[in-house]
Amino acid sequence: MGFADQRYNVNLSILFTELPLLERPAAAAAAGFGAVELWWPWVESPTPARSELDALRGAIEDAGVRLTGLNFYAGRLPGPDRGALSVPGEESERFRANIDVAAAFAESLGCGALNALYGNRIDGVDPAEQDALALENLALAARAADRIGAVLLVEALNRIESPRYPLVSAPAAVDVVDQVNAATGLDNARFLMDLYHLAMNGEDLPRVIERFAARTGHVQIADRPGRGAPGTGSLPLEDLLDRLREAGYAGWVGLEYKPGDRPSAEAFDWLPREAR
Repeated sequence: MGFADQRYNVNLSILFTELPLLERPAAAAAAGFGAVELWWPWVESPTPARSELDALRGAIEDAGVRLTGLNFYAGRLPGPDRGALSVPGEESERFRANIDVAAAFAESLGCGALNALYGNRIDGVDPAEQDALALENLALAARAADRIGAVLLVEALNRIESPRYPLVSAPAAVDVVDQVNAATGLDNARFLMDLYHLAMNGEDLPRVIERFAARTGHVQIADRPGRGAPGTGSLPLEDLLDRLREAGYAGWVGLEYKPGDRPSAEAFDWLPREAR
């Protein structure tokens, strides 16, 4: 086995960002990829104009690539925010306003995975209050995902780069997945296993794979340190992906890494073109 035995998509919110948004799907296609994923592209608007949605949809369709993953509105990302759904007040309302918009956009492109970032802890707010709000909003998101035949993803981040984010371990994120499934009875919430974030947290990655591969709806990779392409750091990513495959994971592997001081199109030399 090895890198060539996986299915990859390119995250257009971290790769090809030297290009305007509407040019990125074609750039990914030109680099040999047939699938892409995105953070919510309209950072300031959970409900962008129909013309903006249509333009991005057209760019993806014209490029001939599949949209396989999309984040719900998550605040300023990249930036200081790490989601909105557990933040009381305006941000929670913006997340709720985004749910049907994001689900409809995903459905229009056959996208089967929607990622809901949990959100940072807020000074002066009881964490239990935030967690109750999060479960309520995640249940709404899971029901919307179910209506379009998609899964809802819950992601663990790393405490070094996201010190106010509460889900900074695989068990913490999987516990939320279980709570959402219990609340909805739909069983469509899944763990987003980002090997970079888990490695930054010092987790035993083979053990995480062994325990949670069956509960995983999507995998993302970057090398550590630096969040660069595979081979730029110390993570045995090829071995870890082999372990995931052996554990039964057959889904997409999202390339969510920084290209470094080079154009994004040159950041895929670790992966043979025929495997993209």
